[in-house]
Formats: sequence, C-alpha cells, structure tokens
Amino acid sequence: MNNAQSSVARCTGHAAARRLPWLAACSLAAGLALMAPPPVAAQAPSAAAARGLPDFTDLVEQVGPAVVNIRTTERVKAGQRGGPEMNEEMQEFFRRFFGVPPGGPLPPGARPGPRGGNPGQPGPDEEQQRGVGSGFIFTADGYVMTNAHVVDGADEVYVTLTDKREFKAKIVGADKRTDVAVVKIEATGLPSVKIGDVSRLKVGEWVMAIGSPFGLENTVTAGIVSAKGRDTGEFVAFIQTDVAINPGNSGGPLINMRGEVVGINSQILSRSGGFMGVSFAIPMDEATRVADQLRSLGRVVRGRIGVQIGEVTKDVAESLGLGKAAGALVRSVESGGPAEKGGVEPGDIITRFDGKPVEKSSDLPRLVGNTKPGSKSTVQVLRRGSTRELSLTVAEIEPERSRTAEASAEPAPAPTPSAAAGALGLVLANLSDDQKRELKLKGGVRIEGADGAAARAGLREGDVILSVANTEVLDVKQFEAAIAKLDKGKPVNVLFRRGDWAQYALIRPVK
Repeated sequence: MNNAQSSVARCTGHAAARRLPWLAACSLAAGLALMAPPPVAAQAPSAAAARGLPDFTDLVEQVGPAVVNIRTTERVKAGQRGGPEMNEEMQEFFRRFFGVPPGGPLPPGARPGPRGGNPGQPGPDEEQQRGVGSGFIFTADGYVMTNAHVVDGADEVYVTLTDKREFKAKIVGADKRTDVAVVKIEATGLPSVKIGDVSRLKVGEWVMAIGSPFGLENTVTAGIVSAKGRDTGEFVAFIQTDVAINPGNSGGPLINMRGEVVGINSQILSRSGGFMGVSFAIPMDEATRVADQLRSLGRVVRGRIGVQIGEVTKDVAESLGLGKAAGALVRSVESGGPAEKGGVEPGDIITRFDGKPVEKSSDLPRLVGNTKPGSKSTVQVLRRGSTRELSLTVAEIEPERSRTAEASAEPAPAPTPSAAAGALGLVLANLSDDQKRELKLKGGVRIEGADGAAARAGLREGDVILSVANTEVLDVKQFEAAIAKLDKGKPVNVLFRRGDWAQYALIRPVK
C-alpha cells in the first residue's frame, strides 16, 4: 500500500477503503453518501474502477526466472591497491554516476568481496570485486543482454540465475554508444524473455523493472512510462519512466503488462546518486538491433557522412523562412568525407535523410547510423533560402581524427572601413589567400571588431562571415551590397565560421 492509500485507510477505518481506496472519503458527508443508493447515471463503474489497480504477481512469476544478477571482477596484483576494496554496489555507484574508479577506505557498512581474504593485501592476480548489475536471458541457449557499462573493464563476468546457479560468462560484445552488451553462459534450456514492440508502448502505461539494486537480487519495482524519445544520448532516444531504478539495476529489463521486455534500464537523473523519480531505459528495438550485430560481428557497424551538426533555433528558423525550428544545422564538414563529396556545405540545414524527416538535430546521427555503409543516400538541405537534393555514399563510422591548422605566413589584409558594417557594429576585412586555403573557403569576410548589435548577437573578432540574409558574400564589397538591399529596421541573419564550426546569428538593429 502506498502512502496515499495508507493515509486514506487510516482516516476512514472502513473495509472498503482498504480494498478500494479511490472510493474512500475523509469527511462525514461523503461517508454517509456511500450508504445511499447512487443515482442511475452513477451506477456504471468508471474506467479506472473497472480496471482496478495493476497486479504484477503473474508478471514476476513469468519474467523473473529469466532475470539474472551480474557481478564483475578484475585481477589485481600485490601492492596495486593501497586500501580496502569497496563492495560491489558502491563500485557500481562510483563508476556509473561519477565516471571514476573508486578508491580509499571501505565505507561504513561495506563488506569485503565474496572471494574472501584480506582485501587490503591482494595476492598476485587475485580477483577483486569490481561491480554489480543486472541482465536478462534473451535466448534459451545462454545469451544474456545487459548494459555495456556493467561489464566495461571487467576481467571476469559471473552470471547468477534465480535458482542460485552461477556461471562464468564470456563477453560477446559491448557497444558504448548505446550502452548495450551481450554476454554468453554455457547452458541450455534456460528461461528467456519475450521481446515487446516499443512502437505500441504508450506514455502513461504501467511498466515494471526487476534487478539487483545495491546488490539486492530479484527486486521488483513498478511505475509508468513518463515519456518516450528522450534525447540523452547520441544514438539512443530513451524511454523515461518513474520506476525506481538504483545502482545495480543497470542492465535489467523494463517489462510491460503483457510480460514483454520493452527496454533495458540504463540511467537515472539524480542530484544525490540515488533514485529521484526519473529513470531511463534503452528501447528494445534499438537494443535488439545492436545485440544482433554484437552476436554476429562482435561489434556494431554504423554509417557516417562526416558532418558536425547543431540545433536550429527558433530565431534562425524564422530568419530563414522555415515554418518551424527543425532540421540539423551543418556546422562543419569533414574534408574528403562523404558529405563534402556529395556537395554538403557548412551552414546547410539538413531537413531530410533518405526521405525521412529530420525534426531535430539528434535525429540525423540515428538515421545515418542505421544506414549500411556503402549505401547511396539522398540528403535534402536548405541553403540560402532554397531547397536542394544531394546524393552521397555513406561511409562506416570511425574514431574522430584530430586536425591541425597550418599557421598562415601571409599577413592579414587591413580592415576595410564600411559604413553599412559599422551600423551593425562590425569592422571587416577580406580574407587573404592563405586564410582561404587554411579554412578551405573560396571567400568570406573576417570580423576584425564587433560591438553594438553585432556583439549582442554573439559575433566576435576572428569570425568569418559567409552569407548575409541568405546571400553569399565573398568579400567586403559583396557584404556591403547585400546589406544595402535590406530593411535597416529588421533583423538580419548572418552565417559565419568560428574555427571549424559554422553557425547562424541574428543581428537585431537598435530601435
């Protein structure tokens, strides 16, 4: 019974209140009304009363045997650690929420690792407890799904079933970008979960979690789906719930009322490190896609086009004539990458990829990432007020390569006085040939000084203006001509480069 129900039951002391708390009342008048025959219109039970409160007992019996406890260890040589070892739940806490390995003395109430011995003086290659988490069996022949951060850095992984059998597991593969991992135990005929259809999951729907919070195995918590498509990761749009999730729950299943797994519990939003009502799960459609690749390839293959992107703000959308703030702003294009070869330029706004709309910038990495490398794809971009269709070949994602800019030996041209630019608070200069080569630009004007309206818009010395009011500018003369055609009392959008990044600013004249 939750707090609201128990307080109602104490207030009324009525048997009906204990069974059906939504019928209970705390006033005498309401209590007397319960004894009178209800009007005809009120005799039909409400939808909530007809459904009753959810009963999770059958779901626990159905799914519980397929949920496992996962603990990890690492081999530590003598003298490698200076102090006693933290227990597994505290290690999970520090790694997950602070991103650093734990150290220092054993906290109050903590216990040594289960292997015994003196944790302060490990022998050569002695196993030390590293972390604890959860997982679930998704095939009867022993494949287990969990979070990548649960097994990250582990030398050994142990999987414990609800019948107390323990197996040493092999890490099949882990994908840090989605936080999904697959491990394998040597067993057959195991209980396994059913995978649910995430597209059918609705906000407000009841869901349940089973896991090992703080090492407490087979703990069941429940709540509702708070939101879908939460952008907290580059490649994952999470399911948000209010199900109680704590350190140790990581990797456990999120289960719908049909007994199907719809997500993997992965993260919480917290100021204290403990549960505060907001938790996130990886949707099973994405997790299954990753798990299939980990089983077949041992890694995840994703597409890339070689762009750095940003959000399209409301002001930029209005200044460019977009009906709403949507799309992904291309801030830089990788030299020699698929996007550059396909004709994508910094400042373009990508609105569709392979016919699918890009509503927000985070949509693009997911659409591209799920595209098979080597595929021909079409990209729709908005450039200086007009829409273009570009074709490019998707490459395979790879680690970012550092780029170093060569210093320019040619002195920069002197600033060119400009009345129109001065009215906006700008002092401008043409780019030198060396600067154009370094920035890989055919033209533009460099800001030598910014104050007034330009400074308020975020422009500063060193920025390079590429276009004004959707008109490309290659030098100060073209900038002047573009400004002369504009209404001096209206805001003007400016596309500019800052280092390797292209972005928009909206200069608002003083009224």
